[in-house]
Amino acid sequence: MARFTSIYICQQCGYKSSTYLGKCPQCDAWNSFVEEVQEKISGTKNRVPREKAKIINLSEVEKIDYKRLDCQISELNRVLGGGIVYGSLILVAGDPGIGKSTLLTQLALNVVKSLYVAGEESARQIKIRVERIFPKKNLAVLNETDVDVIVGAIEEFKPNLVIIDSIQTLQTEDLDSVAGSVGQVRESAHRLQRLAKSMHIPIFLVGHVTKEGTVAGPKTLEHLVDVVLNLEGDPGNQFRILRAAKNRFGSTDEVGIFEMEEKGMVEVKNPSKLFLDTKVDAPGSTVVALMTGLRPLLVEIQALVTKTTLPIPRRTGAGIDNNRLQLLVAVLQKRLGLPLFNQDIFVNVTGGLKITEPAADLGICMAIVSSLKDQSITPKTVFMGEVGLLGEIRDVRSLKRREGEARKLGFNNIISSKSTKSLSQALKLALIK
Repeated sequence: MARFTSIYICQQCGYKSSTYLGKCPQCDAWNSFVEEVQEKISGTKNRVPREKAKIINLSEVEKIDYKRLDCQISELNRVLGGGIVYGSLILVAGDPGIGKSTLLTQLALNVVKSLYVAGEESARQIKIRVERIFPKKNLAVLNETDVDVIVGAIEEFKPNLVIIDSIQTLQTEDLDSVAGSVGQVRESAHRLQRLAKSMHIPIFLVGHVTKEGTVAGPKTLEHLVDVVLNLEGDPGNQFRILRAAKNRFGSTDEVGIFEMEEKGMVEVKNPSKLFLDTKVDAPGSTVVALMTGLRPLLVEIQALVTKTTLPIPRRTGAGIDNNRLQLLVAVLQKRLGLPLFNQDIFVNVTGGLKITEPAADLGICMAIVSSLKDQSITPKTVFMGEVGLLGEIRDVRSLKRREGEARKLGFNNIISSKSTKSLSQALKLALIK
Protein backbone atom coordinates (compact mmCIF):
# COMPACT_ATOMS: atom_id res chain seq x y z
CA MET A 1 0.00 0.00 0.00
CA ALA A 2 1.41 3.41 -1.03
CA ARG A 3 1.20 6.53 1.09
CA PHE A 4 2.65 10.02 0.65
CA THR A 5 4.74 11.79 3.27
CA SER A 6 6.46 15.16 3.42
CA ILE A 7 10.25 15.23 3.64
CA TYR A 8 12.92 17.96 3.52
CA ILE A 9 15.95 17.42 1.27
CA CYS A 10 19.14 19.49 1.14
CA GLN A 11 19.61 20.80 -2.41
CA GLN A 12 23.38 20.80 -2.00
CA CYS A 13 24.20 17.29 -0.76
CA GLY A 14 20.86 15.41 -0.70
CA TYR A 15 20.67 14.99 3.10
CA LYS A 16 17.11 14.08 4.18
CA SER A 17 15.30 15.32 7.27
CA SER A 18 11.74 14.90 8.56
CA THR A 19 11.70 18.58 9.67
CA TYR A 20 13.03 21.81 8.23
CA LEU A 21 16.58 22.71 9.25
CA GLY A 22 18.21 26.09 8.77
CA LYS A 23 21.68 24.56 8.40
CA CYS A 24 22.47 21.19 6.87
CA PRO A 25 24.32 18.99 9.39
CA GLN A 26 26.12 17.16 6.58
CA CYS A 27 27.42 19.92 4.26
CA ASP A 28 26.88 23.00 6.50
CA ALA A 29 24.85 24.79 3.79
CA TRP A 30 22.37 27.40 5.03
CA ASN A 31 18.70 27.56 3.90
CA SER A 32 19.19 24.68 1.45
CA PHE A 33 16.31 22.44 2.58
CA VAL A 34 13.31 22.13 0.26
CA GLU A 35 10.13 20.24 1.05
CA GLU A 36 9.27 17.37 -1.28
CA VAL A 37 6.72 14.57 -1.47
CA GLN A 38 7.98 11.04 -0.86
CA GLU A 39 6.00 7.91 -1.68
CA LYS A 40 6.34 5.03 0.76
CA ILE A 41 5.10 1.50 0.08
CA SER A 42 4.26 -0.57 3.15
CA GLY A 43 4.64 -4.36 2.93
CA THR A 44 6.39 -6.46 0.33
CA LYS A 45 3.78 -9.02 -0.69
CA ASN A 46 1.98 -6.82 -3.22
CA ARG A 47 5.04 -5.27 -4.79
CA VAL A 48 5.21 -5.61 -8.58
CA PRO A 49 8.60 -6.89 -9.80
CA ARG A 50 10.55 -4.40 -11.88
CA GLU A 51 10.81 -5.01 -15.61
CA LYS A 52 14.18 -5.24 -17.29
CA ALA A 53 15.28 -2.21 -19.26
CA LYS A 54 14.96 -2.60 -23.02
CA ILE A 55 17.47 -0.99 -25.37
CA ILE A 56 16.11 0.02 -28.80
CA ASN A 57 17.71 1.32 -31.99
CA LEU A 58 16.46 4.56 -33.55
CA SER A 59 16.07 2.76 -36.87
CA GLU A 60 13.30 0.71 -35.25
CA VAL A 61 11.40 3.77 -34.06
CA GLU A 62 8.53 4.91 -36.29
CA LYS A 63 8.67 8.62 -37.15
CA ILE A 64 5.40 10.38 -36.38
CA ASP A 65 4.82 14.12 -36.90
CA TYR A 66 3.45 16.02 -33.92
CA LYS A 67 -0.22 16.91 -34.14
CA ARG A 68 -0.65 20.63 -33.60
CA LEU A 69 -3.55 22.82 -32.56
CA ASP A 70 -4.01 26.05 -34.51
CA CYS A 71 -4.32 28.86 -31.97
CA GLN A 72 -5.57 31.31 -34.67
CA ILE A 73 -2.88 33.82 -33.69
CA SER A 74 -0.27 33.68 -36.46
CA GLU A 75 2.51 35.34 -34.44
CA LEU A 76 2.04 32.83 -31.60
CA ASN A 77 1.90 29.96 -34.10
CA ARG A 78 5.18 31.21 -35.57
CA VAL A 79 7.00 31.22 -32.22
CA LEU A 80 5.64 27.78 -31.25
CA GLY A 81 6.83 26.29 -34.54
CA GLY A 82 3.50 26.00 -36.33
CA GLY A 83 0.95 25.64 -33.55
CA ILE A 84 0.42 24.09 -30.13
CA VAL A 85 1.56 20.47 -29.84
CA TYR A 86 -1.03 18.26 -28.11
CA GLY A 87 0.12 17.09 -24.69
CA SER A 88 2.77 19.81 -24.35
CA LEU A 89 3.46 21.85 -21.22
CA ILE A 90 4.23 25.50 -22.05
CA LEU A 91 5.54 28.14 -19.65
CA VAL A 92 4.84 31.82 -20.43
CA ALA A 93 6.88 34.31 -18.38
CA GLY A 94 7.12 38.10 -18.35
CA ASP A 95 7.09 41.21 -16.21
CA PRO A 96 3.90 42.23 -14.37
CA GLY A 97 1.47 44.08 -16.64
CA ILE A 98 3.28 43.09 -19.83
CA GLY A 99 0.20 41.29 -21.24
CA LYS A 100 0.61 37.58 -20.41
CA SER A 101 -2.96 37.10 -19.16
CA THR A 102 -4.38 39.19 -22.02
CA LEU A 103 -2.60 37.13 -24.69
CA LEU A 104 -3.57 33.80 -23.11
CA THR A 105 -7.18 34.94 -22.67
CA GLN A 106 -7.30 35.68 -26.40
CA LEU A 107 -5.85 32.22 -27.05
CA ALA A 108 -8.45 30.56 -24.80
CA LEU A 109 -11.26 32.40 -26.58
CA ASN A 110 -9.98 31.16 -29.96
CA VAL A 111 -9.92 27.47 -28.95
CA VAL A 112 -13.22 25.67 -28.44
CA LYS A 113 -13.78 24.22 -24.94
CA SER A 114 -10.84 25.89 -23.18
CA LEU A 115 -10.49 25.99 -19.40
CA TYR A 116 -8.98 29.05 -17.68
CA VAL A 117 -7.77 28.22 -14.16
CA ALA A 118 -7.45 31.49 -12.23
CA GLY A 119 -5.44 31.48 -9.03
CA GLU A 120 -4.97 35.25 -8.85
CA GLU A 121 -8.11 36.78 -10.37
CA SER A 122 -11.79 36.32 -9.72
CA ALA A 123 -14.24 35.24 -12.42
CA ARG A 124 -15.61 38.81 -12.51
CA GLN A 125 -12.19 40.25 -13.30
CA ILE A 126 -11.71 37.76 -16.12
CA LYS A 127 -15.18 38.57 -17.48
CA ILE A 128 -14.25 42.27 -17.69
CA ARG A 129 -11.17 41.34 -19.74
CA VAL A 130 -13.14 38.98 -21.99
CA GLU A 131 -15.81 41.61 -22.67
CA ARG A 132 -13.06 44.05 -23.66
CA ILE A 133 -11.51 41.58 -26.12
CA PHE A 134 -14.43 39.49 -27.49
CA PRO A 135 -17.75 40.63 -25.94
CA LYS A 136 -19.85 37.84 -27.47
CA LYS A 137 -17.61 34.87 -26.60
CA ASN A 138 -17.82 32.58 -23.57
CA LEU A 139 -15.06 30.99 -21.50
CA ALA A 140 -15.01 28.28 -18.81
CA VAL A 141 -13.26 29.56 -15.65
CA LEU A 142 -12.13 27.67 -12.55
CA ASN A 143 -11.17 29.65 -9.43
CA GLU A 144 -8.95 27.19 -7.56
CA THR A 145 -5.39 26.91 -6.22
CA ASP A 146 -5.34 23.26 -5.03
CA VAL A 147 -3.56 21.38 -7.80
CA ASP A 148 -5.25 18.07 -6.92
CA VAL A 149 -8.71 19.65 -7.21
CA ILE A 150 -7.66 21.23 -10.53
CA VAL A 151 -6.44 17.89 -11.89
CA GLY A 152 -9.76 16.27 -10.94
CA ALA A 153 -11.74 19.08 -12.62
CA ILE A 154 -9.68 18.77 -15.82
CA GLU A 155 -10.16 15.00 -15.92
CA GLU A 156 -13.93 15.48 -15.60
CA PHE A 157 -14.29 18.49 -17.98
CA LYS A 158 -11.87 17.13 -20.64
CA PRO A 159 -11.00 20.52 -22.22
CA ASN A 160 -9.06 21.03 -25.44
CA LEU A 161 -6.76 23.60 -23.83
CA VAL A 162 -5.89 24.52 -20.22
CA ILE A 163 -4.38 27.78 -18.98
CA ILE A 164 -3.02 27.98 -15.42
CA ASP A 165 -2.67 31.56 -14.16
CA SER A 166 -0.33 31.23 -12.39
CA ILE A 167 1.85 28.24 -11.40
CA GLN A 168 3.19 30.13 -8.35
CA THR A 169 -0.31 30.24 -6.80
CA LEU A 170 -0.85 26.46 -6.87
CA GLN A 171 -0.25 24.14 -3.94
CA THR A 172 -0.91 20.60 -2.75
CA GLU A 173 -1.93 19.49 0.73
CA ASP A 174 0.72 16.77 0.57
CA LEU A 175 3.28 19.50 1.36
CA ASP A 176 3.22 21.79 4.39
CA SER A 177 4.98 24.74 2.72
CA VAL A 178 3.13 27.77 1.36
CA ALA A 179 2.18 28.33 -2.30
CA GLY A 180 5.04 29.72 -4.38
CA SER A 181 7.76 27.86 -2.48
CA VAL A 182 10.25 25.74 -4.42
CA GLY A 183 8.67 22.46 -3.34
CA GLN A 184 5.10 23.53 -4.12
CA VAL A 185 5.93 24.93 -7.57
CA ARG A 186 7.94 21.86 -8.53
CA GLU A 187 5.39 19.33 -7.29
CA SER A 188 2.44 21.20 -8.87
CA ALA A 189 4.26 21.37 -12.21
CA HIS A 190 5.09 17.65 -12.04
CA ARG A 191 1.44 16.72 -11.52
CA LEU A 192 0.28 18.97 -14.36
CA GLN A 193 2.94 17.50 -16.64
CA ARG A 194 1.74 13.94 -15.96
CA LEU A 195 -1.83 15.11 -16.65
CA ALA A 196 -0.88 16.78 -19.94
CA LYS A 197 0.93 13.68 -21.21
CA SER A 198 -1.70 11.20 -20.08
CA MET A 199 -4.72 13.12 -21.39
CA HIS A 200 -2.92 14.58 -24.44
CA ILE A 201 -4.04 18.11 -23.50
CA PRO A 202 -1.82 21.19 -24.00
CA ILE A 203 -1.39 23.17 -20.77
CA PHE A 204 -0.09 26.75 -20.54
CA LEU A 205 1.50 27.87 -17.27
CA VAL A 206 1.84 31.57 -16.47
CA GLY A 207 5.08 32.15 -14.55
CA HIS A 208 6.08 35.10 -12.40
CA VAL A 209 9.53 36.65 -12.85
CA THR A 210 11.94 38.00 -10.26
CA LYS A 211 13.40 41.52 -10.25
CA GLU A 212 16.41 40.09 -12.12
CA GLY A 213 14.07 38.99 -14.94
CA THR A 214 14.33 35.22 -14.38
CA VAL A 215 11.37 32.88 -13.80
CA ALA A 216 10.50 32.70 -10.10
CA GLY A 217 10.77 29.30 -8.45
CA PRO A 218 13.12 26.37 -9.09
CA LYS A 219 15.14 26.07 -12.29
CA THR A 220 13.60 22.59 -12.49
CA LEU A 221 10.42 24.28 -13.72
CA GLU A 222 12.08 25.44 -16.94
CA HIS A 223 13.69 22.01 -17.46
CA LEU A 224 10.36 20.26 -16.84
CA VAL A 225 8.25 22.10 -19.42
CA ASP A 226 8.44 21.54 -23.17
CA VAL A 227 8.40 25.21 -24.20
CA VAL A 228 9.48 28.41 -22.42
CA LEU A 229 8.09 31.65 -23.88
CA ASN A 230 9.16 35.10 -22.74
CA LEU A 231 6.94 38.12 -23.33
CA GLU A 232 9.13 41.22 -23.38
CA GLY A 233 8.68 44.94 -23.87
CA ASP A 234 8.63 48.28 -22.13
CA PRO A 235 5.32 48.82 -20.25
CA GLY A 236 5.45 52.42 -21.48
CA ASN A 237 5.76 51.23 -25.10
CA GLN A 238 2.94 49.61 -27.08
CA PHE A 239 5.15 46.92 -28.66
CA ARG A 240 5.45 43.43 -27.17
CA ILE A 241 7.99 40.82 -28.27
CA LEU A 242 7.29 37.11 -27.78
CA ARG A 243 10.33 34.85 -28.07
CA ALA A 244 11.04 31.21 -27.21
CA ALA A 245 13.89 30.49 -24.80
CA LYS A 246 13.28 26.75 -25.17
CA ASN A 247 11.22 24.74 -27.65
CA ARG A 248 11.32 20.95 -27.95
CA PHE A 249 9.07 21.05 -31.02
CA GLY A 250 10.59 23.83 -33.09
CA SER A 251 13.16 26.59 -33.46
CA THR A 252 13.93 29.18 -30.79
CA ASP A 253 14.91 31.80 -33.40
CA GLU A 254 11.40 32.93 -34.30
CA VAL A 255 9.96 36.09 -32.72
CA GLY A 256 6.33 37.20 -32.50
CA ILE A 257 5.59 40.93 -32.47
CA PHE A 258 2.40 42.37 -30.99
CA GLU A 259 1.01 45.81 -30.29
CA MET A 260 -0.87 46.34 -27.03
CA GLU A 261 -4.16 48.11 -27.65
CA GLU A 262 -7.37 48.67 -25.73
CA LYS A 263 -8.92 45.48 -27.14
CA GLY A 264 -5.93 43.29 -26.38
CA MET A 265 -2.81 42.16 -28.20
CA VAL A 266 -2.88 42.93 -31.93
CA GLU A 267 -0.50 41.15 -34.30
CA VAL A 268 1.99 43.29 -36.23
CA LYS A 269 1.94 42.05 -39.83
CA ASN A 270 4.73 44.31 -41.16
CA PRO A 271 7.03 45.06 -38.21
CA SER A 272 9.81 46.62 -40.32
CA LYS A 273 7.54 49.37 -41.64
CA LEU A 274 6.08 49.96 -38.18
CA PHE A 275 9.48 50.30 -36.48
CA LEU A 276 10.67 52.78 -39.11
CA ASP A 277 7.53 54.95 -39.29
CA THR A 278 8.91 57.51 -36.82
CA LYS A 279 12.52 57.47 -38.09
CA VAL A 280 14.13 60.88 -38.63
CA ASP A 281 17.24 61.41 -40.77
CA ALA A 282 19.48 62.98 -38.12
CA PRO A 283 23.05 62.46 -36.84
CA GLY A 284 23.29 59.26 -34.78
CA SER A 285 20.48 57.39 -36.55
CA THR A 286 21.06 54.23 -38.62
CA VAL A 287 18.98 51.31 -39.90
CA VAL A 288 20.09 47.68 -39.52
CA ALA A 289 18.67 44.49 -41.01
CA LEU A 290 18.13 41.67 -38.50
CA MET A 291 16.83 38.11 -38.78
CA THR A 292 14.15 36.87 -36.41
CA GLY A 293 14.11 33.20 -37.31
CA LEU A 294 13.29 33.12 -41.02
CA ARG A 295 11.83 36.64 -41.12
CA PRO A 296 14.00 39.70 -41.87
CA LEU A 297 13.36 42.80 -39.78
CA LEU A 298 14.58 46.38 -40.23
CA VAL A 299 15.16 48.35 -37.03
CA GLU A 300 16.44 51.83 -36.25
CA ILE A 301 19.43 52.25 -33.94
CA GLN A 302 20.13 55.61 -32.31
CA ALA A 303 23.38 56.75 -30.72
CA LEU A 304 24.26 59.82 -28.68
CA VAL A 305 27.91 60.78 -28.13
CA THR A 306 28.63 63.69 -25.79
CA LYS A 307 31.64 64.90 -23.85
CA THR A 308 31.79 63.39 -20.38
CA THR A 309 32.15 65.17 -17.05
CA LEU A 310 33.11 61.97 -15.23
CA PRO A 311 36.56 60.43 -14.69
CA ILE A 312 35.38 57.26 -16.45
CA PRO A 313 33.08 57.82 -19.48
CA ARG A 314 29.79 55.93 -19.61
CA ARG A 315 28.91 53.27 -22.15
CA THR A 316 25.19 52.55 -21.89
CA GLY A 317 23.12 50.41 -24.24
CA ALA A 318 19.35 49.84 -24.27
CA GLY A 319 18.40 46.76 -26.27
CA ILE A 320 22.00 45.65 -26.83
CA ASP A 321 24.58 43.94 -24.62
CA ASN A 322 26.76 46.46 -22.77
CA ASN A 323 29.82 44.22 -23.12
CA ARG A 324 29.34 44.17 -26.88
CA LEU A 325 29.04 47.96 -26.89
CA GLN A 326 32.30 48.29 -24.95
CA LEU A 327 34.04 46.05 -27.50
CA LEU A 328 32.75 48.01 -30.51
CA VAL A 329 33.80 51.33 -28.95
CA ALA A 330 37.30 49.93 -28.38
CA VAL A 331 37.48 48.81 -32.03
CA LEU A 332 36.42 52.29 -33.23
CA GLN A 333 39.10 53.93 -31.07
CA LYS A 334 41.86 51.58 -32.21
CA ARG A 335 41.04 51.05 -35.91
CA LEU A 336 39.61 54.46 -36.85
CA GLY A 337 41.55 56.54 -34.34
CA LEU A 338 38.42 58.23 -33.00
CA PRO A 339 38.77 60.23 -29.73
CA LEU A 340 36.13 58.37 -27.71
CA PHE A 341 38.15 58.14 -24.49
CA ASN A 342 36.50 61.31 -23.11
CA GLN A 343 33.00 60.79 -24.53
CA ASP A 344 29.84 59.37 -22.96
CA ILE A 345 28.17 56.97 -25.42
CA PHE A 346 24.48 55.99 -25.28
CA VAL A 347 22.97 53.52 -27.78
CA ASN A 348 19.27 52.66 -28.05
CA VAL A 349 17.30 50.17 -30.16
CA THR A 350 13.96 51.80 -30.95
CA GLY A 351 10.67 50.02 -30.34
CA GLY A 352 11.86 48.20 -27.22
CA LEU A 353 13.59 45.41 -29.17
CA LYS A 354 16.56 43.49 -27.82
CA ILE A 355 19.30 42.65 -30.30
CA THR A 356 21.43 39.56 -29.73
CA GLU A 357 22.85 38.79 -33.19
CA PRO A 358 26.16 40.40 -34.28
CA ALA A 359 24.72 41.54 -37.65
CA ALA A 360 23.86 44.88 -36.00
CA ASP A 361 27.53 45.64 -35.19
CA LEU A 362 28.15 47.71 -38.31
CA GLY A 363 25.00 49.79 -37.79
CA ILE A 364 25.91 50.46 -34.15
CA CYS A 365 29.42 51.60 -35.12
CA MET A 366 28.14 53.92 -37.87
CA ALA A 367 25.56 55.43 -35.50
CA ILE A 368 28.31 56.23 -32.97
CA VAL A 369 30.54 57.79 -35.64
CA SER A 370 27.61 59.77 -37.06
CA SER A 371 26.77 61.23 -33.65
CA LEU A 372 30.41 61.98 -32.83
CA LYS A 373 30.93 63.90 -36.09
CA ASP A 374 27.39 65.35 -35.95
CA GLN A 375 26.84 64.31 -39.56
CA SER A 376 23.87 62.37 -40.92
CA ILE A 377 24.02 59.07 -42.74
CA THR A 378 22.94 59.18 -46.38
CA PRO A 379 19.14 58.59 -46.58
CA LYS A 380 17.90 55.12 -47.56
CA THR A 381 21.05 53.43 -46.22
CA VAL A 382 20.88 50.11 -44.36
CA PHE A 383 23.74 48.28 -42.61
CA MET A 384 24.26 44.56 -42.07
CA GLY A 385 27.54 43.07 -40.91
CA GLU A 386 29.53 41.78 -37.97
CA VAL A 387 32.57 43.81 -36.88
CA GLY A 388 35.70 41.93 -35.83
CA LEU A 389 38.45 43.04 -33.47
CA LEU A 390 40.67 43.96 -36.43
CA GLY A 391 38.01 46.31 -37.81
CA GLU A 392 37.02 43.89 -40.58
CA ILE A 393 33.41 43.36 -41.70
CA ARG A 394 32.35 39.71 -41.50
CA ASP A 395 29.59 37.88 -43.35
CA VAL A 396 26.19 37.33 -41.76
CA ARG A 397 23.63 34.62 -42.48
CA SER A 398 20.64 35.08 -44.82
CA LEU A 399 22.16 38.12 -46.50
CA LYS A 400 19.89 37.85 -49.56
CA ARG A 401 16.75 37.85 -47.42
CA ARG A 402 17.93 40.92 -45.53
CA GLU A 403 18.71 42.72 -48.78
CA GLY A 404 15.31 41.77 -50.22
CA GLU A 405 13.46 43.20 -47.22
CA ALA A 406 15.54 46.39 -47.37
CA ARG A 407 14.87 46.95 -51.08
CA LYS A 408 11.17 46.25 -50.59
CA LEU A 409 11.04 49.16 -48.13
CA GLY A 410 12.96 51.48 -50.45
CA PHE A 411 16.53 51.19 -49.10
CA ASN A 412 18.89 51.29 -52.09
CA ASN A 413 22.24 51.95 -50.37
CA ILE A 414 23.01 48.57 -48.78
CA ILE A 415 26.31 48.40 -46.89
CA SER A 416 27.38 44.87 -45.96
CA SER A 417 30.34 42.50 -46.25
CA LYS A 418 29.64 42.25 -50.00
CA SER A 419 30.32 45.96 -50.56
CA THR A 420 33.01 46.59 -47.94
CA LYS A 421 35.59 44.69 -45.94
CA SER A 422 36.59 47.24 -43.29
CA LEU A 423 35.14 49.96 -41.10
CA SER A 424 37.05 52.70 -42.92
CA GLN A 425 35.58 51.63 -46.28
CA ALA A 426 32.09 51.43 -44.78
CA LEU A 427 32.48 54.96 -43.49
CA LYS A 428 33.18 56.21 -47.02
CA LEU A 429 30.24 54.29 -48.50
CA ALA A 430 27.89 55.68 -45.86
CA LEU A 431 28.71 59.14 -47.27
CA ILE A 432 28.46 61.07 -44.01
CA LYS A 433 28.15 64.69 -45.10
